[in-house]
Amino acid sequence: MSALRERNDSAWLLPPRPGMNHGLRKDMRRFGDQDEVDIAIVGCGAGGSTLLQRLARAGWKAVAFDAGPFWDPDRDWVSDEAGSHHLYWTEPRVIDGTDPVPLGSNNSGRGVGGSMVHFAGYTPRFHPSDFHTYSLDGVGADWPLEYSDLKGFYEDIEEELPVAGEPWPWGEPHEYTYRPHPVSGNGEVFLRGALARGITAKVGPVAIANGRFGNRPHCIYRGFCLQGCKVNAKASPLITHIPDALAHGAEVRADSMVTRIGFDEHSGQATGVHYVRGGVERFQRARLVAVAGYSIETPRLLLNSANSRFPEGMCNDFDQVGRYLMVQGAPQTGGRFTSEVRMYKAPPPEVSTEDFYETDPSKPYKRGFSLQTVSPLPITWAEHVASQGHWGQDLRRYMSDYPHWSCLGALCEFLPLAENRVTLADEKDRHGLPVAKFSYSQCENDRKLMDAAQTVMEEILTGAGAEETMTVKRYAHLVGGARMARDEQHGVVGSSGRSFAVPNLYITDGSILPTQGSANPALTIMALAARTASILITGKGD
Repeated sequence: MSALRERNDSAWLLPPRPGMNHGLRKDMRRFGDQDEVDIAIVGCGAGGSTLLQRLARAGWKAVAFDAGPFWDPDRDWVSDEAGSHHLYWTEPRVIDGTDPVPLGSNNSGRGVGGSMVHFAGYTPRFHPSDFHTYSLDGVGADWPLEYSDLKGFYEDIEEELPVAGEPWPWGEPHEYTYRPHPVSGNGEVFLRGALARGITAKVGPVAIANGRFGNRPHCIYRGFCLQGCKVNAKASPLITHIPDALAHGAEVRADSMVTRIGFDEHSGQATGVHYVRGGVERFQRARLVAVAGYSIETPRLLLNSANSRFPEGMCNDFDQVGRYLMVQGAPQTGGRFTSEVRMYKAPPPEVSTEDFYETDPSKPYKRGFSLQTVSPLPITWAEHVASQGHWGQDLRRYMSDYPHWSCLGALCEFLPLAENRVTLADEKDRHGLPVAKFSYSQCENDRKLMDAAQTVMEEILTGAGAEETMTVKRYAHLVGGARMARDEQHGVVGSSGRSFAVPNLYITDGSILPTQGSANPALTIMALAARTASILITGKGD
């Protein structure tokens, strides 16, 4: 534990009760716009917060901007679905394509901590095969780095969150420092059904403290993980990395919408960031700029930063900005049981399997999917039921049966396609900036994966004794849009996250992922950001 605290002391900087260390915020270092800081970071989610914490601990003058508020879990979050929509990015966007993706809920975040504030806590690693999908399977893209380049960073972040789970047999087998959580009714259903169908299932991995961790309380299994964890048991950068960053001299500038990246056309370098705070347009000078706004806002910012050197958008010489944006197919299948399950009485991701993660040559599709328990709360569950055509008295009957339902979810690896992209719409936001237009269409491989995942979830639930099943097809997790590659003709950044076109501009969020695997991307985003920080601090690497 002493080695961990030498790397990240956040869990011990929190108060010994739910809430935040308000002294850290009150007394945090504050830079002036006229000061040239070492780095200005756009976004305080998984990638931005990790980068901020690492560089601040190394003595860098670092400031991170977020368009949303600096959350106080005790004051700002509620154990209520309808009262938690303020956690999402709900600024206007335009969606398009043959399979348009709804935005503004599970795949976007607003405020310090980003979308990890309201993610379920599921934190698997990518598999070694994820870095070579084109070479191995003829689809997707090969990364310009290897699993081994991230392995040590995976291990570090897993300790810092921390991640709890059983020994993991898939991908590169590994163990977790923290024991798995006890299993609720929903997890028992999964385990029972998987056993009946010959499927290996394990408990975890979840970024939720199992027992007290530093000053963070243990999980109380109240089931409101997606609404922001009021007790601080579930990990998000707001509590896992921001406190240590503030303690080491970083500034978090919340409620600050970055509108454009400053650029010197003579030197070819970024000069800082233009932003709006309190209705006033301002500019922060910086030696380096890192963008971590995630897969919609990062391409949008680059495109809105067009200038005479980059008339089609910053770093967009080869029309790569905004392209290859991906979502995961995330169907959810529910099963009704005679006995009560009470799926809401635990963290949503308890039990999972990656038996179907890799390409199976006997199947009519490439790559695969993972499965986990999920626990939609009543409003979301009512939307699921209504989408099946149940209304009026029929809907009331289904809702009265809510405690009898179990629900499983899949993460299907949809493929990166060049035409799935972010561009700028004609509409403007309240700052007068063109909003993002996100066009998305599935390919046949995507549809086959969704159908296959649904079939397996139905088999697990019926194997556990379900008397009825229903499935809603949906999406989760945006990645891509500014992907890493070996050269600028095929991507926006190299393997370190540094842009090909602007040598002092980095991108450290999920937009740089060339493929997405069948895993929640949060852990990989944090590991990549930690790797970028290590390269910047040591000067070793690309």
